Amino acid sequence: MRIQGGDRKCLLQSRESITIKSALRPDRRALLHVTDSNGMEMCMLFRNSLAAVIGFVLSVGTAHAANKPNVVYILADDLGYGDLSHTGGRAATPHCDRLAKQGMRFTDSHTTSSVCTPTRYGIVTGRYNWRSTLKSGVLWGLSEPLIADDRLTTPKFLQNNGYHTGVIGKWHLGLGWQMLPNGEKRQAVTGPTKGDGWQIDYGKKVTGGPLAIGFDESFIIPASLDMFPYVYLKNDKPTAWATVTKAFHRPGPCAEDFEAINCLRDFAREVRTFIDVRAKDRNKPFFLYLPLTSPHTPIVPAKSWQGKSDIGKYGDFLMETDWVVGQVLEALDRNKLAKDTIVIFTADNGCSPAAKIPNLIEQGHKPNGDWRGHKADIFEGGHRTPFLVRWPDKVKAGSTSDQTICTTDLFATIADVLDKSDSIPANAAEDSFSFLPALLGQAQAKQRPFTIHHSINGSFAIRRGKWKLSLCPGSGGWSNPKPAAAKKNTKLATVQLYNLEKDPAESTNLQAQRPKLVQNLVTTLAKAIKNGRTTPGQIQANEGHPNTFSQKLLTAFPALGQSSTLPR
Repeated sequence: MRIQGGDRKCLLQSRESITIKSALRPDRRALLHVTDSNGMEMCMLFRNSLAAVIGFVLSVGTAHAANKPNVVYILADDLGYGDLSHTGGRAATPHCDRLAKQGMRFTDSHTTSSVCTPTRYGIVTGRYNWRSTLKSGVLWGLSEPLIADDRLTTPKFLQNNGYHTGVIGKWHLGLGWQMLPNGEKRQAVTGPTKGDGWQIDYGKKVTGGPLAIGFDESFIIPASLDMFPYVYLKNDKPTAWATVTKAFHRPGPCAEDFEAINCLRDFAREVRTFIDVRAKDRNKPFFLYLPLTSPHTPIVPAKSWQGKSDIGKYGDFLMETDWVVGQVLEALDRNKLAKDTIVIFTADNGCSPAAKIPNLIEQGHKPNGDWRGHKADIFEGGHRTPFLVRWPDKVKAGSTSDQTICTTDLFATIADVLDKSDSIPANAAEDSFSFLPALLGQAQAKQRPFTIHHSINGSFAIRRGKWKLSLCPGSGGWSNPKPAAAKKNTKLATVQLYNLEKDPAESTNLQAQRPKLVQNLVTTLAKAIKNGRTTPGQIQANEGHPNTFSQKLLTAFPALGQSSTLPR
């Protein structure tokens, strides 16, 4: 922003394209002509020329800065609804507790899926994961990119609106690795050569990674911390060659100095650097996506955290995860950015059975609260997770909301914050609803009409108000009754209908008593699949029909089998 007045010049910066010109009149007053990026003009007359001009410009800059807050989105990995200490967890999580105390806690927040990759896809795209080519399960470390380069993503949308965007942590959305020439496969420099990935050229950048879909910078690992290759990538290029075999559950190629136990510390270091650097440019807001690797397996708390909790390694790892949250908050405080930053904390699905849930419960720690099931399941414990939002002076401290929200909703909510909802094109954020009114404590006329859930084997559930219909006879995941056993059990109904208001434990199946409601919910789900979106707008194409319905289910509800793939 350039201000010129008489023979004096002052150069100031603003986050908006605003031109201010001043003319010094004979009576020593300053006449300002202000023009914004839309061509709107106004004139203002100031008695004290330079001081008034500078004061006015600073106030304009502050106002515009408030309209573009920084955004930090922290995603824990396999952290359940009851894992944090403010929800009854036995391990101390003071920094997440601080977010709850200083902001809003959502009690009915859900992930799009009960496993890793699909939820991450929904966060980044604002679209249900089963609309993509991934209809069940997760990607692996060597999987191809799941998100097309031409899809408008949350970070790309923010880039287009003047943000600097970065991702630090676990990617798990696929990468286009470059291979060694002539089919060459290298051997480990020492020890055995195990796993796949020895044919990768670790000296070249990947394609289809973070930089291709809207991030300006990145520091990531390819997938889960128990999936090879075990390397860091900075700005889409591996930081070192994978030259040895290591196993953080699955043996495979690994950089010689890479250790799972160091990941949280390394991510915290990168976070501090990112925020410190961005703080030097107050004129450009930032978006930081921080998908952590914990408390997912391998459960490896650093030595400084071992023994800190009284419930074992899992509790220690929770505390170290919370420490990383604290590092984010400390960096924001140190750079005086807290007031201008929205901080969101959530998880990608419920706690995993790898945490030895029965043992934790015996010690008084219920990682998934009182909800049924856990990671991978269609039951609430698989996809109902913590969701905390702090935005000083905007979100009421210590508040709670029982509004149903979903991790796809980030895209639309941030667009609403920027007053840019109308600029989202028809083929983007197809399942994203803004929960900004809830954050601001306002009545919301248009909440999401229903929410669709998905389990690891591709089983669906649809939730509308207090009613939840699961379109499978069992868990659809890893808890009992598991899919194979449930399919053989003739005593189990094909679908499950629960009144979550009266039966939060999903213990009494009401499908036989409410057949019309079951049919209505199935019809709603079938339409949501067929239309390629759940938000208002033009019908969109899915990337193939989510053909994970059993034949028995399709016989009972033929509408679910109709093709939903439209010509592009």
